[in-house]
Amino acid sequence: MYWTEFLTVALIHLLAVASPGPDFAIVVRESVAHGRRAGTWTAFGVGTGIFVHVAYSLLGIGLIVSQSIMLFNALKWLAAAYLLYIGIKALRAKPSDPVAAEAALVAGERSSRGAFATGFVTNGLNPKATLFFLSLFTVVINPQTPLAVQAGYGVYLAFATAVWFCLVAMLFSQRRVRAGFARMGHWFDRLMGAVLVGLGVKLAFTELK
Repeated sequence: MYWTEFLTVALIHLLAVASPGPDFAIVVRESVAHGRRAGTWTAFGVGTGIFVHVAYSLLGIGLIVSQSIMLFNALKWLAAAYLLYIGIKALRAKPSDPVAAEAALVAGERSSRGAFATGFVTNGLNPKATLFFLSLFTVVINPQTPLAVQAGYGVYLAFATAVWFCLVAMLFSQRRVRAGFARMGHWFDRLMGAVLVGLGVKLAFTELK
């Protein structure tokens, strides 16, 4: 009965998750810098962050946020500050010793908890995701659809997001790929830092429509 609605949700989500953004940038950076395990845990964190958006969408809080410029701006500036923080840290990266860089390919220093938290916070604080889920749960999904079914959509969205970014992590954590990036060393970190700073600045100027 709800298959048409579900397929619409899945298609819109696919288009949204495939477009580059903070989630993609942070998963790539963690995968290249710390390896597959860190990248995968970051992907899990991003996927789990989806539940934050699903929860307030089901509770109707997203509608409140969308109508309150003050609340939206608070969320927006918090997210922008976080992206700027991790971006500036990456911009300050210094050239590493070749031996240390090779060792890093074998054993990353990133903890699973730290990688997961990075992914979770990056997605959970993204106000663009807030607007996406608000639109999804008010325009695409019929308000008359049972909450249990809507919650099922949310579980799918979280699962699909995690799977997508796990694939991204697998690609960018391959030893050959990481070795190639390692040769560029701090320049890659600085590039990703610039991307994150740019996303943070863009996010800071996002307006509620």
